[in-house]
Amino acid sequence: MTTHSKRTLRILTVPAFDDNYLWLIHDGVHAAVVDPGDAQPILAALKTAGLALTAILLTHHHADHIGGVPELLQHYAVPVFGPSNEAIAAMTHKLAEGDTVDVPGLDLQLSVLDVPGHTSGHVAYLRLKEEDGAEPAWLFCGDTLFAGGCGRLFEGTPAQMANSLDKLSALPDDTLVFCAHEYTLANLRFASFVEPGNQALKARVAIESAKRAQGEPTVPSTIGLEKASNPFLRYRQPAIIDSLVAARKLAVGAPPVAAFAALRQWKDHF
Repeated sequence: MTTHSKRTLRILTVPAFDDNYLWLIHDGVHAAVVDPGDAQPILAALKTAGLALTAILLTHHHADHIGGVPELLQHYAVPVFGPSNEAIAAMTHKLAEGDTVDVPGLDLQLSVLDVPGHTSGHVAYLRLKEEDGAEPAWLFCGDTLFAGGCGRLFEGTPAQMANSLDKLSALPDDTLVFCAHEYTLANLRFASFVEPGNQALKARVAIESAKRAQGEPTVPSTIGLEKASNPFLRYRQPAIIDSLVAARKLAVGAPPVAAFAALRQWKDHF
C-alpha cells in the first residue's frame, strides 16, 4: 500500500480484485473509505493501521465499487454517502452536485460533482485546495476519469461524458486524481496510437512503465498530466481529430462531441 500525505490527513491505497484501487482517507485514528468493492482488504488495512471506519463514500452503483458495503456495515455502523440518481440499497445519504459532505470523524469536507457518462448518476468527490495553496486538491472520480483514459459509456451518452470530463479538466492542474483502476499502461498504449507525436505522452509512458515494473501504482495522477496526455481530455486537438478522420472516418468539420464519441468507440474496440 502507498501513502499520500496531506497535513494531518493521509490516503491509503488499497488494491483489490485484479486492478481496483480502494481509497482510505484517515487521520491516524478515524477513516473513510471510497468505493469499497471488497470488504476484506479494507478490514485488513483498518486493522493493520489501527483505524476505525467512520464513513463510506460511493461514486456509482457498480458491484466492484459497492460490493463490500454490506460486510463493512456488519463491523461498523456508519453512514453511506452516494449518488442520488442511482439505486444503492445501503445508501443513507443521497448526494448531487452542489452538496458538501462533512465526513464524520475527520476534519474533511468534500464537494460533490455530478459526472454522468459511465453510469447515469455517477458522482465525484473533491477536496478543495487549502487556502494557503500548500497542498493540492484531491479528486475521487471513480470510473469517470482514468489515468490516461475514461470509463466506458454503460449508461450515459457521449455528450454527458464529454461534459463531465470538461468539468474535471477545469480543475487546477495540480489536483491529485484518485481514480479507481490501474488501467494506465493500456490507456497510454491507445493514447500513443491516437496521438503519436505527443512528447508529453511519450515521457509519461516511460515514467508509468517504470512504476509498474517496480510494482508501484500509477495513481494518483494530476489534472495537468491528464490534460497533457489523456486523449479523452484532448479530443479537440487537431492531431487527434486527424487520427479520427483517417482511422475512424470521422467527417471533416464534425462537432467536438462527434469526435469524442468516435474516440470512445475506437477505444472500446482497440
